Amino acid sequence: MLSQTLVTEFLLLGLTDIQELKPFLFVVLLTIYLVNVAGNGAILMIVISDSRLHSPMYFFLGNMSCLDICYSTVTLPKMLENFFSTHKAISFIGCISQLHFFHFLGSTESLLLAVMAFDRFVAICKPLHYTVIMNPLLCTQMAVTIWAIGFFHALLHSIMTSRLNFCGPNHIHHFFCDVKPLLELVCGDTELNQRLLNTVTGTIATGPFLMTLLSYFYIITYLFLKTQSCSMLHRALSTCASHFMVVVLLYAPVIFTYIHPTSRSSVDMDWLIAIIYTVVTPALNPLIYTLRNKEVKGALNRAIRRRF
Repeated sequence: MLSQTLVTEFLLLGLTDIQELKPFLFVVLLTIYLVNVAGNGAILMIVISDSRLHSPMYFFLGNMSCLDICYSTVTLPKMLENFFSTHKAISFIGCISQLHFFHFLGSTESLLLAVMAFDRFVAICKPLHYTVIMNPLLCTQMAVTIWAIGFFHALLHSIMTSRLNFCGPNHIHHFFCDVKPLLELVCGDTELNQRLLNTVTGTIATGPFLMTLLSYFYIITYLFLKTQSCSMLHRALSTCASHFMVVVLLYAPVIFTYIHPTSRSSVDMDWLIAIIYTVVTPALNPLIYTLRNKEVKGALNRAIRRRF
């Protein structure tokens, strides 16, 4: 069945209609975005340039920094533009593209966090075999695989959403194009799309989350049973703490948004939660890793000294 879409553009209603709030929100969100780009960009550059950080852990951290920059860039610049735009329009193709890259980068990051937890599991529980297991070829294969899974997961949603019949209102009660607010505008049955959203996206979100929890369960069990030194125990747990903090910041709002049933009240709350995982969390990630990681701070200090 061919698409019967009549709508050629959508209007993103954004965060607020209160004119007095818009300059304040613009400055705050722009600042957070610049912190995100600067912080994650710095991590990405030092991971690439500093040979001491050419290890699996920092290879995956570099991937995450790249993801965080792109993730916020998909939604935030358009939202900032709309603060001072009277039309606030986005083309149909632009909307579907934004939806695609949002789910592509978001699902890739959730899978990446599970891979990073596995990396910490091997490093702590099987230290003598770490370099053999986490060899460069395996790390590259895992990175390519999770990026590919994220791409095809997003492609499924973008194709299925683009084939729906949009013939009525084109006002999206959100600051970017996402599946759930778009389904509210469809003239027809959306049960299949809703099921795909709940099952496929639910699996992409909860599967890696459970794998991450399992990895940390084994790590903590191993440390308490095998490690006699309190300082070694503290050092190992400190290494995992940054990653686990990022996991909680990403998964808590995402699971709430995509797993709970759709209702009028929940739709009104979705954009508030989306601010956390699209704007705030990517900006916090570099701060979490640099403040708790001596190797990253050392590499950053060396880069600054070379610069000046």
